[in-house]
Amino acid sequence: MFEKLSAVENRYEQMGVELTRPEVASDNALFTKLMKEHSELTPIVEKYREYCDAVKAEKEALEMLDAGGLDKDFKELVEEELSMAKEKIITSADELKILLLPKDPNDDKNVIVEIRGGAGGEEAALFAGSLFRMYSMYAESKRWHIDVTNANETELGGYKEISFMIEGAGAYSRFKYESGVHRVQRVPDTETQGRIHTSTVTVAVLPEADEVEFNLNPADLKIDTFRSSGAGGQHINKTSSAVRLTHIPTGIVVACQNERSQVQNREQAMRMLKSKLLEIKEREHLEKIEDIKGVQKEITWGSQIRSYVFMPYTLAKDHRTGFESGNINAVMDGDLDGFINAYLKAASKGELNNN
Repeated sequence: MFEKLSAVENRYEQMGVELTRPEVASDNALFTKLMKEHSELTPIVEKYREYCDAVKAEKEALEMLDAGGLDKDFKELVEEELSMAKEKIITSADELKILLLPKDPNDDKNVIVEIRGGAGGEEAALFAGSLFRMYSMYAESKRWHIDVTNANETELGGYKEISFMIEGAGAYSRFKYESGVHRVQRVPDTETQGRIHTSTVTVAVLPEADEVEFNLNPADLKIDTFRSSGAGGQHINKTSSAVRLTHIPTGIVVACQNERSQVQNREQAMRMLKSKLLEIKEREHLEKIEDIKGVQKEITWGSQIRSYVFMPYTLAKDHRTGFESGNINAVMDGDLDGFINAYLKAASKGELNNN
């Protein structure tokens, strides 16, 4: 691995030189290509240099200790530096393994997220709202843009379902691990006697399909328009601007009601439908979109992946990796990197529990 990283560092330095050459700067296509590759290699090279610095620090500390003759205070300082260097070597090596995982071609795409309340009635809808807030805060921390496309809100402010788009470089590379069933255990706001309830919410994450990936046959689509509505069916506007698309061969339905016009809602709904069909196509290893006809199977999003416990103790735990956090308030405020990094680390070592 480290021989490969040395070659990567050399290539990175060569690109840095090439990017300063006038003939490269004047060639738009070449400059853009090199900048993209240089940017992709930057985190790998920086982490590799961090690893090399730690190895060097370890070697120097060991040499000083082996030489002897150190007074007590200085020896303790060197031993502390040795311990820190060893820890840094381990963490840097783990992080390098994650960075060197095969790149998913969808990683840089925008993300479509759907959250649906499962078992638990109104409490499940409220928790769906909590997850939407959690993901929104995480996306904002990464400076990604969030655009709600469809929402079915309940009287108490929860969501039976909510769909939204997250736009930003690398969004799918982080959000794709959130697909699955999320379970919550807490005393809900709807509970008057203080009893603990357990509810579930399903999260589905899709990479946005590129326009060139396939075309839909208009004959396979049923298009309905309706009025956008909020909680309790109160109309947001008086025109039928919301759009519902049904893909007849598969029965997949998508809706969009949050754009200003019917045309915009239709375009957004079409993007979402194409993304769902592409997911089926890739999941089923189909050669062309026509092969999806007759596939009545609903997309499944995996079994329970994470639990959020608020009572009688506080804990958020990912069941695929065993990673957990006792600071559940921070997690619900969008502190998700620990879970995602733990997943990547387990994946790099082949230690995922997907049962």
